[in-house]
Formats: sequence, structure tokens, C-alpha cells
Amino acid sequence: MTAKMTDTRIDLATHLDGAALPQGLSELLALVASACVDIRKVVSGGALAGALGASGSVNVQDEEQKKLDVISNDILTDQLLASPLVAGVASEEMDNCQPAPHSGGKFLVLFDPLDGSSNIDINAPVGTIFSVLAAPEGDITDASFLQDGRKQLAAGYVLYGGQTMLVLTTGNGVAGFTLSLDGQWLLTHPDIKISADTKEFAINMSNQRHWAQGVQTYVAGCLQGVEGGRGKNFNMRWVAAMVADVHRIMMRGGVFLYPWDKREPNKPGKLRLMYEGNPMSFLVEQAGGKSTTDGRAAILDVTPTELHQRVPVILGSANEIDIIADTCGV
Repeated sequence: MTAKMTDTRIDLATHLDGAALPQGLSELLALVASACVDIRKVVSGGALAGALGASGSVNVQDEEQKKLDVISNDILTDQLLASPLVAGVASEEMDNCQPAPHSGGKFLVLFDPLDGSSNIDINAPVGTIFSVLAAPEGDITDASFLQDGRKQLAAGYVLYGGQTMLVLTTGNGVAGFTLSLDGQWLLTHPDIKISADTKEFAINMSNQRHWAQGVQTYVAGCLQGVEGGRGKNFNMRWVAAMVADVHRIMMRGGVFLYPWDKREPNKPGKLRLMYEGNPMSFLVEQAGGKSTTDGRAAILDVTPTELHQRVPVILGSANEIDIIADTCGV
């Protein structure tokens, strides 16, 4: 008879207890992680759970919501607002914030409940992105959440892929946890670092004709390969879920670009500052990478003016981000 092996890895609670965090933050992050386990169960059920397809509604960005968008949003909203630690939540899927029904909460939580909606019905990777801020005194309104990215207390994402992974920062590096078969978050990547150099870039090439000239110049240089001015061959990768594309960069380097384009020239970008740009930039910078809106301004230094504000996003391996800024003038 073979003895059952015991995994002695550090679990999420133990890892958080060992960090010098504001009172209550470790419990809040454990709650977010638990809610994501519930989301993962619905995602993995797919058609068997009746969770595929459109919900018949649109969100504040006038985008069609999938059933899983709504279900994931409800799971996070309900569980977080039930906690006395939470003063309010804001979501990419809701028009306005939702204050907690109680007083005394210390934290605000923002989230994209299910990033990568176009991947849901084809069983490709999707994920949850979240950000934690300190709650200001007084009534909670949309304005309470308009804090710049450097004020984040924590940020992370959960990738629902071949393995379910939580990647988390509390401002002291980045750690990765894998969900075990018995439902525990176990530390598998204790100190994630993004390589400074890369031969990979992620961008939606179908939009090439709409990009600003600087981005076109950069990508053209990558595509010229070893014969071009860069002197090396590049691979292009695009999963169509920011969580998956950023996770690849976390694991092996690369750059991700979702730049401004001229299809909607009055909109600065497609991705949302509060739900995607800020939390992902916090993670990337904590892992040694860089993030920027245009090659000059850091995303974390952008002053938010509205809850659903959009920004261009360029992030990833530090030296490659410098090349984008220095040689392309974007």
C-alpha cells in the first residue's frame, strides 16, 4: 500500500500572517481568494452548470455581458459586502460603486470579476483581477475609489487555466499560489521576477492599421527579426485575456501592449485604469517590470477622474519597455 504524500508547502493564510500588513488585510485577501475558488467551480462547470452564453444585458461600457460575467460579479460582490472589513466595492460590470450595508469597513475592493469574456464559450483561459484600497472616512461614493495606483494596499489576479493560480502583491514583491485538489492555495512561486529582456510581445495584430505610428514602428521592428535593426527573432503571443497574457509575462518575460488606436480617437484606450491598468501595473512593477501608458507616463501615476476611466496599457520586461519608449516615441 502506497503512503499518501503530504504537501508541506506554505498556504496562503500562513504566508499572509508572516507579512507586516495593515490589520485585517490578510483576512480580506483570504476572503477574495475564497470567492475566486467559488468562481472557479462555476467556470469549470461550463455548459454543465448552464453558465455559458450571453446574459442578455450589457454593462456600463456597452459591452454584452456573458452569464459568467454576471455570476462572477455576484459572487464577489455578495461575499465582500457581507464582510465587516469592506466599506464598499466597485466592479467593471457595475455602473457605480456599492457601499457596504454596514459601517466601519476599512477597505475598498475593485475588481474585474471575469477578464477575457470572449474566451468563456471556447474554454480558453479567463481570470479575475482585483485591487484593494484604504477606505476614506465618511460616506462611500464613486469618488472614494478615485485614488492613484500607488495607493493600492494589495493587488492580484486569479487565472482559471490548466491550473488555477493566484498571483498576489501587498507591496513587497510578488508571490504565486496554486489551488490544490483539496481546495487550498499553496505557495508555489515565492518570489516572481520578470526577466528584464525578452523576445516575446503580445498585441492584437488585427488592429495594426489603427495604431499610432510609434507602435507600428516598434512592432514592425520586432517582425523583421534577426535581419532587422533589433537583431533578434521575436515571437508574438495573444490569448485575448489580459490575465493570461500578463501571467505569461510573469512566468517568462515579454511585453503586453493594448495601445490607443484611431477607431475611437476620443477614447484614450480600451482597458480600464481602476480594474486592469492599476492592479496589473502594481504587480508588474513589484516583479521588476515596468508599465506605462505611452512610453513616458507610468500607469500608477495616472490621476483617476472617473470609475470606468480608460487608459492605453504597455507593460512587461523593463528593458523592452525602455526600448518602446526610447526608440518609438509612443
